[in-house]
Amino acid sequence: MRYAGEWMTAADDRILEYLSEHEAGSPTKMKREGPIRYSRQQVHRRCKKLDENGLIKHLGNGVYVITDDGEAYLDGRLDTENWTYIDDDSEAVEAQDPTEGEASNGGAT
Repeated sequence: MRYAGEWMTAADDRILEYLSEHEAGSPTKMKREGPIRYSRQQVHRRCKKLDENGLIKHLGNGVYVITDDGEAYLDGRLDTENWTYIDDDSEAVEAQDPTEGEASNGGAT
């Protein structure tokens, strides 16, 4: 079971699944090769949002990779609403909020 935050959409799961399976990709490549039934522009917008929230990382030139937090979310080990990790004993452990410490880049989400 995945614990999606209110800010997430169904497109986000498809993007994360694609990146988990293919290691890297651009919105154009995801749209062309993946099971993503959204426009390239929508995929691009969601990639930016996932990057801002630390689930994927932008490498440059429109290429993204999934992060450890993104993999944890897919595995049902990260609640992206509360940014808490869920261990095997169902105890929640607070995760690092990816927006903390971003004052130098505006901290926008």
